[in-house]
Amino acid sequence: MSVVKCPDCENLFAELDRYIDSVKDNTGVLINVLHKAQEIFGYLSEEVQQHVSEKLNVPLSQVYGVVTFYNFFTMKPKGKHQIRVCLGTACYVKGADKIMERLQDELGVPMNQPTADGKFSIHAVRCLGACSMAPVVLIGEDDYYGRVTPDEVSKILDKYRRAE
Repeated sequence: MSVVKCPDCENLFAELDRYIDSVKDNTGVLINVLHKAQEIFGYLSEEVQQHVSEKLNVPLSQVYGVVTFYNFFTMKPKGKHQIRVCLGTACYVKGADKIMERLQDELGVPMNQPTADGKFSIHAVRCLGACSMAPVVLIGEDDYYGRVTPDEVSKILDKYRRAE
């Protein structure tokens, strides 16, 4: 069994094991199991990958190969609310770099690092497909904010802080 490092890891591994037990007799379940593991843990640590490898009886190199091949998977922790700031040309020209700076200042973290409480992480992207609304910020999968100014950053973040 994997080394338990977080306070709730034992319960999280038990949840993952229940899922694996429900699907392990099917063929080609590795990607689905990794999706579930990332949903449960937030990312795919070495310990989680080792655990999946053992439970599915597949080589760790195969698990690692899948994790590193698909960009959906991450081996680094991300915040519960992932903030994507478009730094494509249209957004950059209209001040996206200032939005990025304000977010980093407000949250006290550099890009690609979760806040200490695990609630937020900031990520630069090249295009969100909403150039007419530049600069654009996406939080989660569905919350688009267009024509964002640095002064609006606190108000936007407050919406997610209050939701906790």
